[in-house]
Amino acid sequence: MPYSAIVTSLPSLIPFLAPEAIERKLGRPMRLRLGANESNFGISPQAAEAMRKAVDRIGWYCDPENFELREELAKKHGVSRDNVVVCAGLDDVLSLCARAFLDPGDFAVNSLGGYPTFNYGVHGAGGKLEFVPYKEDRVDLGGITEAAHRVRAKLAFVANPDNPSGTWHESGPIHELAKNLSETCTLLLDEAYSDFAPSEAIPPIDASNPRIVRLRTFSKAHGLAGARVGYAIAAEETVQNINKIRMHFGVNLIAQAGALASLRDPNFVAGVVEEVARGRAEYESMAATLSLKTLPSATNFVAIDMGCFEDAKNTLDNLQERGVFIRMPGAPPLNRCIRVTVGTAGERKQLAEELALVVKK
Repeated sequence: MPYSAIVTSLPSLIPFLAPEAIERKLGRPMRLRLGANESNFGISPQAAEAMRKAVDRIGWYCDPENFELREELAKKHGVSRDNVVVCAGLDDVLSLCARAFLDPGDFAVNSLGGYPTFNYGVHGAGGKLEFVPYKEDRVDLGGITEAAHRVRAKLAFVANPDNPSGTWHESGPIHELAKNLSETCTLLLDEAYSDFAPSEAIPPIDASNPRIVRLRTFSKAHGLAGARVGYAIAAEETVQNINKIRMHFGVNLIAQAGALASLRDPNFVAGVVEEVARGRAEYESMAATLSLKTLPSATNFVAIDMGCFEDAKNTLDNLQERGVFIRMPGAPPLNRCIRVTVGTAGERKQLAEELALVVKK
């Protein structure tokens, strides 16, 4: 069949092994789902009600402009509506950015073992990737800058706070990174976990800068991962070009209603952030009782240092056999860790019991 050269050159890969796939393989459901950095704290009651009401209108098409949601997001971030583009999850935004900025053969830069869906989007656009290892368990901003110049990259991807480490940089070094990239290189700043981060980790938003694209999501603190709503804050020119290739009906009517209502319920999100902070502290104490350390985290998950790859992999496999879904980073030096989502108080108690049994083996 006459498939495109880009598609035929790609291996058959998926960015993540879903818990549902693991359940099908094991033939039983997971008892604890703590691997995908979803929110286990539910959604805003206001969002739930708005989504229920939207079901009655599901026979209609959704607003392809995401007008009301973009208006509310622009107000929240102090930018123009024309600086906001809403897409079907942050992964959709990443793929669209790869298509918007890369010609086949152009390079993009990511951390080695960093968020893999960016890589997926780059490959789908026919781009090439240059990887920079983590430095002291954090994204190596200097290494990203050097690599971007060396390969003449068109895109540099940085998640801050980072996934899968949970660590972060303050806004000053992020600003310096953006300033030091070449004029032909755009920084994609993934801030999916910004709700959980200290204020000093989030640079002020300057939507007039065409060389920075800020990426946010409703999948984490808002708890709407299954609704698939993500967005970018960028210069008007960037938004206009993404709109040329965006699937305009991609964010469905129910998802738009839920995201808008959740955005208007900041107290709910604040409560989730508070409970996640409490859970991170519990995970740190849990690890200490097992003579393990945790990486500093400004996200809704914690990376627990198991000492080496073999111990991390054995822990993951043993927990999985016991019906506990977690994940681990895919590349050194972080692949000595397991990564565990902060669950509810009851889930955290169960995890502590299961981990203690597995580590003592």
